[in-house]
Amino acid sequence: KVLGADSRLEDGRLEIDGRNLSGWEAPYELVRKMRASFYVLGPLLARFSQARVSLPGGCALGPRPVDLHLKAMHKLGCEITLDSGYVVVKAGKMKGARITLDLASVGATGNAMMAATAAHGTTVIDNAACEPEIVDLADMLNTMGAKINGASTRRIEIEGPTLLKAVEWTVIPDRIESGTFIICGAATGGNITATHCRPDHLMLVLDKLTETGCVVETDVDSIHIMSAEGRPRAVDITTAVYPGFPTDLQAPWTALMALSDGNAVITDTIYPERFNHVPELQRLGALIRKDLNSVHIHGVEKLTGAPLMCSDIRAGAGLVTAALAAQGESNILRVYHLDRGYERLEDKIAGLGGCIRRIRE
Repeated sequence: KVLGADSRLEDGRLEIDGRNLSGWEAPYELVRKMRASFYVLGPLLARFSQARVSLPGGCALGPRPVDLHLKAMHKLGCEITLDSGYVVVKAGKMKGARITLDLASVGATGNAMMAATAAHGTTVIDNAACEPEIVDLADMLNTMGAKINGASTRRIEIEGPTLLKAVEWTVIPDRIESGTFIICGAATGGNITATHCRPDHLMLVLDKLTETGCVVETDVDSIHIMSAEGRPRAVDITTAVYPGFPTDLQAPWTALMALSDGNAVITDTIYPERFNHVPELQRLGALIRKDLNSVHIHGVEKLTGAPLMCSDIRAGAGLVTAALAAQGESNILRVYHLDRGYERLEDKIAGLGGCIRRIRE
Protein backbone atom coordinates (compact mmCIF):
# COMPACT_ATOMS: atom_id res chain seq x y z
CA LYS A 1 0.00 0.00 0.00
CA VAL A 2 2.90 2.36 0.77
CA LEU A 3 4.19 1.80 -2.77
CA GLY A 4 0.79 2.68 -4.21
CA ALA A 5 -0.73 -0.75 -4.77
CA ASP A 6 -4.30 -1.58 -3.91
CA SER A 7 -4.32 -4.71 -1.74
CA ARG A 8 -6.93 -6.62 0.23
CA LEU A 9 -6.48 -9.61 2.54
CA GLU A 10 -9.51 -11.66 3.51
CA ASP A 11 -9.97 -15.32 4.51
CA GLY A 12 -6.51 -16.36 3.35
CA ARG A 13 -6.88 -14.65 -0.03
CA LEU A 14 -4.62 -11.70 -0.90
CA GLU A 15 -5.57 -9.54 -3.88
CA ILE A 16 -2.99 -7.07 -5.21
CA ASP A 17 -3.65 -4.52 -7.95
CA GLY A 18 -0.35 -2.93 -8.94
CA ARG A 19 -1.55 -0.91 -11.90
CA ASN A 20 -1.23 2.38 -9.99
CA LEU A 21 2.05 1.50 -8.31
CA SER A 22 4.07 4.71 -8.13
CA GLY A 23 6.62 4.47 -5.32
CA TRP A 24 9.97 2.70 -5.22
CA GLU A 25 10.99 3.28 -1.60
CA ALA A 26 10.46 0.61 1.06
CA PRO A 27 10.67 2.57 4.35
CA TYR A 28 12.66 1.62 7.44
CA GLU A 29 9.62 1.48 9.71
CA LEU A 30 8.27 -1.45 7.68
CA VAL A 31 11.45 -3.23 6.54
CA ARG A 32 12.93 -3.28 10.05
CA LYS A 33 10.08 -5.49 11.24
CA MET A 34 10.77 -8.33 8.82
CA ARG A 35 13.81 -9.16 6.73
CA ALA A 36 11.68 -10.58 3.92
CA SER A 37 10.64 -7.02 3.08
CA PHE A 38 14.01 -6.68 1.35
CA TYR A 39 12.64 -8.96 -1.37
CA VAL A 40 10.83 -5.99 -2.92
CA LEU A 41 14.22 -4.89 -4.31
CA GLY A 42 14.12 -7.19 -7.36
CA PRO A 43 10.50 -6.45 -8.33
CA LEU A 44 10.98 -2.69 -7.94
CA LEU A 45 14.02 -2.78 -10.21
CA ALA A 46 12.05 -4.77 -12.77
CA ARG A 47 9.16 -2.29 -12.61
CA PHE A 48 10.88 1.09 -12.22
CA SER A 49 14.58 0.47 -12.96
CA GLN A 50 15.31 1.90 -9.53
CA ALA A 51 14.66 1.15 -5.87
CA ARG A 52 15.37 2.60 -2.45
CA VAL A 53 15.06 -0.07 0.24
CA SER A 54 15.98 0.16 3.91
CA LEU A 55 18.59 -2.23 5.21
CA PRO A 56 16.54 -4.96 6.92
CA GLY A 57 15.91 -5.83 10.53
CA GLY A 58 14.16 -9.00 11.70
CA CYS A 59 15.20 -11.82 13.98
CA ALA A 60 18.36 -11.67 16.08
CA LEU A 61 20.22 -14.56 14.45
CA GLY A 62 23.64 -12.98 14.08
CA PRO A 63 24.99 -11.31 10.94
CA ARG A 64 22.90 -11.93 7.84
CA PRO A 65 24.20 -9.38 5.34
CA VAL A 66 22.43 -8.56 2.10
CA ASP A 67 25.67 -8.46 0.10
CA LEU A 68 24.65 -11.51 -1.97
CA HIS A 69 21.53 -9.66 -3.13
CA LEU A 70 23.52 -6.55 -4.02
CA LYS A 71 26.26 -8.48 -5.84
CA ALA A 72 23.57 -10.09 -7.98
CA MET A 73 22.05 -6.70 -8.86
CA HIS A 74 25.50 -5.31 -9.65
CA LYS A 75 26.05 -8.19 -12.09
CA LEU A 76 22.83 -7.22 -13.86
CA GLY A 77 24.30 -3.75 -14.43
CA CYS A 78 22.86 -1.84 -11.49
CA GLU A 79 24.55 1.07 -9.74
CA ILE A 80 24.41 0.67 -5.94
CA THR A 81 24.95 3.25 -3.20
CA LEU A 82 24.17 3.45 0.50
CA ASP A 83 22.37 6.50 1.86
CA SER A 84 21.39 6.95 5.52
CA GLY A 85 20.69 3.26 6.12
CA TYR A 86 19.04 2.74 2.74
CA VAL A 87 20.24 0.79 -0.28
CA VAL A 88 19.73 2.89 -3.40
CA VAL A 89 19.87 0.92 -6.65
CA LYS A 90 19.57 2.35 -10.16
CA ALA A 91 19.34 -0.04 -13.06
CA GLY A 92 19.18 1.90 -16.30
CA LYS A 93 18.91 -0.92 -18.82
CA MET A 94 19.60 -4.21 -17.05
CA LYS A 95 21.46 -6.83 -19.04
CA GLY A 96 21.47 -10.58 -18.52
CA ALA A 97 24.55 -11.86 -16.71
CA ARG A 98 26.11 -14.87 -15.03
CA ILE A 99 25.55 -14.69 -11.27
CA THR A 100 27.40 -17.11 -9.02
CA LEU A 101 26.20 -17.00 -5.41
CA ASP A 102 28.79 -17.59 -2.70
CA LEU A 103 26.05 -19.29 -0.69
CA ALA A 104 22.86 -20.91 -1.93
CA SER A 105 20.73 -18.13 -0.44
CA VAL A 106 16.97 -18.42 -0.86
CA GLY A 107 16.47 -14.67 -0.58
CA ALA A 108 19.24 -13.72 -3.01
CA THR A 109 18.12 -16.37 -5.50
CA GLY A 110 14.53 -15.13 -5.45
CA ASN A 111 15.48 -11.45 -5.61
CA ALA A 112 17.88 -11.99 -8.53
CA MET A 113 15.35 -14.17 -10.36
CA MET A 114 12.63 -11.51 -10.10
CA ALA A 115 14.93 -8.70 -11.23
CA ALA A 116 16.29 -10.78 -14.12
CA THR A 117 12.84 -11.12 -15.69
CA ALA A 118 13.30 -7.51 -16.84
CA ALA A 119 16.95 -7.84 -17.92
CA HIS A 120 17.78 -7.99 -21.63
CA GLY A 121 19.27 -11.35 -22.55
CA THR A 122 19.99 -14.52 -20.61
CA THR A 123 20.73 -14.53 -16.90
CA VAL A 124 22.25 -17.62 -15.28
CA ILE A 125 22.22 -18.07 -11.48
CA ASP A 126 24.78 -20.66 -10.39
CA ASN A 127 24.75 -22.20 -6.90
CA ALA A 128 21.10 -21.17 -6.74
CA ALA A 129 18.89 -22.20 -3.85
CA CYS A 130 16.56 -25.06 -4.77
CA GLU A 131 14.12 -24.87 -1.85
CA PRO A 132 10.44 -25.55 -2.66
CA GLU A 133 9.70 -21.86 -2.16
CA ILE A 134 12.05 -20.95 -5.04
CA VAL A 135 10.40 -23.55 -7.28
CA ASP A 136 6.96 -22.16 -6.41
CA LEU A 137 8.11 -18.61 -7.15
CA ALA A 138 9.56 -19.65 -10.51
CA ASP A 139 6.36 -21.52 -11.39
CA MET A 140 4.26 -18.45 -10.59
CA LEU A 141 6.56 -16.12 -12.55
CA ASN A 142 6.39 -18.48 -15.54
CA THR A 143 2.60 -18.45 -15.33
CA MET A 144 2.83 -14.65 -15.35
CA GLY A 145 4.82 -14.82 -18.59
CA ALA A 146 8.45 -15.17 -17.47
CA LYS A 147 10.87 -17.63 -19.08
CA ILE A 148 12.64 -19.43 -16.24
CA ASN A 149 14.23 -22.87 -16.43
CA GLY A 150 16.11 -24.97 -13.90
CA ALA A 151 14.34 -24.05 -10.68
CA SER A 152 14.84 -26.96 -8.23
CA THR A 153 18.44 -27.26 -9.48
CA ARG A 154 21.62 -25.35 -8.65
CA ARG A 155 21.53 -23.61 -12.05
CA ILE A 156 18.64 -21.37 -13.02
CA GLU A 157 18.32 -19.64 -16.39
CA ILE A 158 16.10 -16.61 -17.02
CA GLU A 159 15.45 -15.22 -20.47
CA GLY A 160 14.35 -11.60 -20.58
CA PRO A 161 12.92 -9.14 -20.79
CA THR A 162 9.32 -10.24 -20.29
CA LEU A 163 6.22 -8.26 -19.41
CA LEU A 164 4.50 -10.04 -16.55
CA LYS A 165 0.71 -10.30 -16.39
CA ALA A 166 -1.60 -10.73 -13.40
CA VAL A 167 -2.48 -14.27 -12.32
CA GLU A 168 -4.29 -16.17 -9.61
CA TRP A 169 -1.94 -18.42 -7.66
CA THR A 170 -2.17 -20.79 -4.71
CA VAL A 171 1.08 -20.83 -2.76
CA ILE A 172 2.55 -24.08 -1.47
CA PRO A 173 1.90 -25.05 2.17
CA ASP A 174 4.36 -23.77 4.76
CA ARG A 175 6.66 -26.75 5.44
CA ILE A 176 8.10 -25.11 8.55
CA GLU A 177 4.68 -24.66 10.13
CA SER A 178 3.80 -28.29 9.32
CA GLY A 179 7.14 -29.50 10.67
CA THR A 180 6.75 -27.50 13.86
CA PHE A 181 3.38 -29.08 14.63
CA ILE A 182 4.51 -32.65 14.07
CA ILE A 183 7.67 -32.15 16.18
CA CYS A 184 5.50 -30.56 18.87
CA GLY A 185 3.25 -33.62 18.74
CA ALA A 186 6.26 -35.90 19.18
CA ALA A 187 7.56 -33.89 22.16
CA THR A 188 4.22 -33.96 23.98
CA GLY A 189 3.43 -37.64 23.43
CA GLY A 190 0.73 -36.70 20.97
CA ASN A 191 -1.07 -38.49 18.17
CA ILE A 192 -1.84 -35.84 15.55
CA THR A 193 -2.46 -35.29 11.86
CA ALA A 194 -1.17 -32.24 9.99
CA THR A 195 -3.36 -31.53 6.97
CA HIS A 196 -2.92 -29.31 3.89
CA CYS A 197 0.82 -29.96 3.87
CA ARG A 198 3.45 -31.43 1.56
CA PRO A 199 5.16 -34.51 3.08
CA ASP A 200 7.60 -34.60 0.15
CA HIS A 201 9.01 -31.26 1.37
CA LEU A 202 9.82 -32.73 4.80
CA MET A 203 11.24 -36.17 4.01
CA LEU A 204 14.44 -35.85 6.07
CA VAL A 205 12.53 -34.47 9.06
CA LEU A 206 10.09 -37.39 8.88
CA ASP A 207 12.98 -39.87 8.64
CA LYS A 208 14.55 -38.32 11.74
CA LEU A 209 11.25 -38.54 13.62
CA THR A 210 11.03 -42.22 12.71
CA GLU A 211 14.52 -42.69 14.19
CA THR A 212 13.24 -41.28 17.50
CA GLY A 213 10.68 -44.08 17.65
CA CYS A 214 7.68 -42.20 16.27
CA VAL A 215 5.38 -43.87 13.76
CA VAL A 216 4.92 -41.61 10.76
CA GLU A 217 2.30 -42.12 8.05
CA THR A 218 1.84 -39.85 5.05
CA ASP A 219 -0.72 -39.19 2.37
CA VAL A 220 -0.50 -36.83 -0.58
CA ASP A 221 -1.29 -33.78 1.55
CA SER A 222 -1.19 -34.96 5.18
CA ILE A 223 1.19 -36.31 7.83
CA HIS A 224 0.07 -38.46 10.76
CA ILE A 225 2.43 -38.98 13.67
CA MET A 226 2.10 -41.32 16.64
CA SER A 227 4.64 -40.52 19.32
CA ALA A 228 7.25 -42.97 20.53
CA GLU A 229 6.33 -45.22 23.43
CA GLY A 230 8.11 -43.76 26.40
CA ARG A 231 10.76 -41.11 25.83
CA PRO A 232 11.96 -40.47 22.25
CA ARG A 233 15.38 -41.81 21.26
CA ALA A 234 18.15 -39.23 20.95
CA VAL A 235 18.90 -38.40 17.30
CA ASP A 236 21.62 -36.03 16.05
CA ILE A 237 20.87 -33.51 13.32
CA THR A 238 22.90 -31.06 11.24
CA THR A 239 21.04 -28.28 9.48
CA ALA A 240 21.71 -27.77 5.78
CA VAL A 241 20.20 -26.19 2.68
CA TYR A 242 17.29 -28.07 1.13
CA PRO A 243 16.78 -31.01 1.04
CA GLY A 244 18.78 -31.08 4.29
CA PHE A 245 17.32 -30.57 7.76
CA PRO A 246 15.82 -27.04 7.88
CA THR A 247 17.49 -24.55 10.19
CA ASP A 248 13.99 -23.20 10.91
CA LEU A 249 13.13 -26.49 12.65
CA GLN A 250 16.32 -26.64 14.70
CA ALA A 251 14.78 -24.99 17.80
CA PRO A 252 11.72 -27.31 18.01
CA TRP A 253 14.04 -30.29 17.49
CA THR A 254 16.27 -29.04 20.34
CA ALA A 255 13.17 -28.97 22.56
CA LEU A 256 12.28 -32.54 21.52
CA MET A 257 15.81 -33.78 22.23
CA ALA A 258 15.78 -32.11 25.66
CA LEU A 259 13.31 -34.85 26.66
CA SER A 260 15.02 -37.70 24.81
CA ASP A 261 16.43 -40.89 26.25
CA GLY A 262 20.11 -40.40 25.50
CA ASN A 263 22.56 -37.78 24.22
CA ALA A 264 22.13 -35.75 21.03
CA VAL A 265 24.29 -33.28 19.14
CA ILE A 266 22.62 -30.54 17.08
CA THR A 267 24.75 -28.52 14.66
CA ASP A 268 23.56 -25.48 12.74
CA THR A 269 25.63 -24.82 9.63
CA ILE A 270 23.24 -22.18 8.27
CA TYR A 271 23.04 -19.76 11.23
CA PRO A 272 25.80 -20.74 13.68
CA GLU A 273 24.48 -18.29 16.30
CA ARG A 274 20.89 -19.51 16.18
CA PHE A 275 20.74 -20.82 19.73
CA ASN A 276 18.99 -18.03 21.64
CA HIS A 277 16.46 -20.60 22.84
CA VAL A 278 19.09 -22.64 24.71
CA PRO A 279 19.29 -20.47 27.88
CA GLU A 280 15.50 -20.42 28.03
CA LEU A 281 15.26 -24.22 27.69
CA GLN A 282 17.80 -24.49 30.50
CA ARG A 283 15.37 -22.52 32.66
CA LEU A 284 12.91 -25.39 32.15
CA GLY A 285 15.52 -27.89 33.33
CA ALA A 286 17.05 -28.96 30.02
CA LEU A 287 20.66 -30.15 30.17
CA ILE A 288 22.26 -28.43 27.19
CA ARG A 289 25.83 -27.30 26.56
CA LYS A 290 26.67 -24.98 23.67
CA ASP A 291 29.94 -25.42 21.78
CA LEU A 292 30.52 -23.05 18.85
CA ASN A 293 27.76 -23.83 16.31
CA SER A 294 26.61 -27.01 18.09
CA VAL A 295 24.75 -27.94 21.24
CA HIS A 296 25.21 -31.15 23.21
CA ILE A 297 22.02 -32.34 24.88
CA HIS A 298 21.60 -34.90 27.64
CA GLY A 299 17.93 -35.79 27.67
CA VAL A 300 16.00 -35.52 30.94
CA GLU A 301 12.84 -37.28 32.10
CA LYS A 302 10.89 -34.08 32.62
CA LEU A 303 10.95 -30.33 32.16
CA THR A 304 9.34 -27.91 34.61
CA GLY A 305 7.41 -24.78 33.65
CA ALA A 306 9.07 -21.36 34.02
CA PRO A 307 8.86 -17.77 32.72
CA LEU A 308 10.46 -17.60 29.24
CA MET A 309 11.47 -14.96 26.70
CA CYS A 310 10.95 -15.36 22.96
CA SER A 311 13.84 -13.89 20.92
CA ASP A 312 12.80 -14.80 17.37
CA ILE A 313 10.20 -16.75 15.40
CA ARG A 314 11.73 -20.22 15.49
CA ALA A 315 13.17 -19.93 18.99
CA GLY A 316 9.65 -19.06 20.08
CA ALA A 317 8.30 -22.19 18.40
CA GLY A 318 10.89 -24.23 20.28
CA LEU A 319 9.86 -22.66 23.58
CA VAL A 320 6.17 -23.32 22.93
CA THR A 321 7.04 -26.95 22.14
CA ALA A 322 9.04 -27.33 25.35
CA ALA A 323 6.47 -25.49 27.48
CA LEU A 324 3.66 -27.77 26.28
CA ALA A 325 5.75 -30.81 27.20
CA ALA A 326 6.85 -29.39 30.57
CA GLN A 327 5.10 -30.01 33.86
CA GLY A 328 3.47 -26.89 35.28
CA GLU A 329 2.79 -23.48 33.80
CA SER A 330 5.09 -21.44 31.57
CA ASN A 331 4.62 -17.82 30.55
CA ILE A 332 6.29 -16.83 27.27
CA LEU A 333 6.92 -13.13 26.63
CA ARG A 334 7.40 -11.32 23.28
CA VAL A 335 5.17 -13.72 21.38
CA TYR A 336 4.72 -11.10 18.65
CA HIS A 337 7.69 -12.84 17.03
CA LEU A 338 5.57 -15.98 16.64
CA ASP A 339 2.84 -14.10 14.80
CA ARG A 340 5.26 -13.44 11.92
CA GLY A 341 5.68 -17.16 11.29
CA TYR A 342 2.54 -18.90 12.51
CA GLU A 343 -1.11 -18.04 11.95
CA ARG A 344 -3.37 -18.45 14.99
CA LEU A 345 -0.81 -20.71 16.66
CA GLU A 346 -2.58 -20.81 20.01
CA ASP A 347 -5.92 -21.66 18.41
CA LYS A 348 -4.46 -24.60 16.49
CA ILE A 349 -2.61 -25.96 19.52
CA ALA A 350 -5.71 -25.56 21.69
CA GLY A 351 -7.62 -27.48 19.04
CA LEU A 352 -5.18 -30.35 19.53
CA GLY A 353 -5.82 -30.34 23.28
CA GLY A 354 -2.96 -28.13 24.40
CA CYS A 355 -3.57 -25.87 27.38
CA ILE A 356 -2.53 -22.53 25.91
CA ARG A 357 -3.92 -19.01 25.85
CA ARG A 358 -2.75 -15.55 24.92
CA ILE A 359 -2.78 -12.89 27.62
CA ARG A 360 -2.73 -9.19 26.78
CA GLU A 361 -0.29 -7.44 29.10
